[in-house]
Amino acid sequence: MTQGAADPRAALRARQGAGARYDAPEAPAADLLRARRATAAFARVLNEADDDAFAAPSAGGVSALTLATVTLGYEARHIALQLECLIAPDAGYAHIELPTQAVALTLPARALRHLFSHSAIHLDTCWRDLQGPLWEANIAGSAGEAVKARFTPRARTDNLCSQLSSIRKMCLREESQVQFRYE
Repeated sequence: MTQGAADPRAALRARQGAGARYDAPEAPAADLLRARRATAAFARVLNEADDDAFAAPSAGGVSALTLATVTLGYEARHIALQLECLIAPDAGYAHIELPTQAVALTLPARALRHLFSHSAIHLDTCWRDLQGPLWEANIAGSAGEAVKARFTPRARTDNLCSQLSSIRKMCLREESQVQFRYE
């Protein structure tokens, strides 16, 4: 980084004060950027979808958009709780149980949008609070396997992109009744 680019960044941090949060220097910056961009892309899809898109039944009786939203929301919460266990091991985060996904699948569209938004912010905050060597620590993955915290942004990006791809394919089918606002 050039000296000219460092000075404005230092000045910005000074203006923002001691309470501002930044990613740790050891954090996987490129992977975090991709995860944040993929999160924004999925959020745009949610916000552009009509409420009816969440109610349109598909192969399991639940709309693909609802299923994707709940799956991604719960995934973000799981990762965030695991990271919080690293950040504050004595805080008891390991004992928090989320409601079953079956309950979340019954939520109305507005609540599903909030579920995704809140879980994304929670995860991003945990990534931002994770410092130094904790990026190399292991957490429990969704299947119980050990995963380095460093790889969670990449895995999150892969899952977001996979769900986006599935939803786009569903929307391109002729029989799909899903409509998006602003089209």
